[in-house]
Amino acid sequence: MSRFEELNAGDVLVGQVVQIVPFGAFVSIADDAHGLLHGEIEPQVGANVTVQIIEIDRERRRASLRLA
Repeated sequence: MSRFEELNAGDVLVGQVVQIVPFGAFVSIADDAHGLLHGEIEPQVGANVTVQIIEIDRERRRASLRLA
C-alpha cells in the first residue's frame, strides 16, 4: 500500500473497509490514511472494495471516494 502523500485525485485502488458509519464507509487507502466512501454501498467491515479518489485534502489528511 502507498503512503497518503503519494495518492492523487483520480487514482483507482483497492482498499479495505475499516468502519461503517450512517453516511458511508471508511476505507483504508494508504498505510497511514483512510478515505470516506459516501453512502453508495454498505459493505461489511473487512471487505475489499475498488474505489476512485474524488478529492484529497492533504492538510486534514482526508480523501473522498467513490466506487470504481
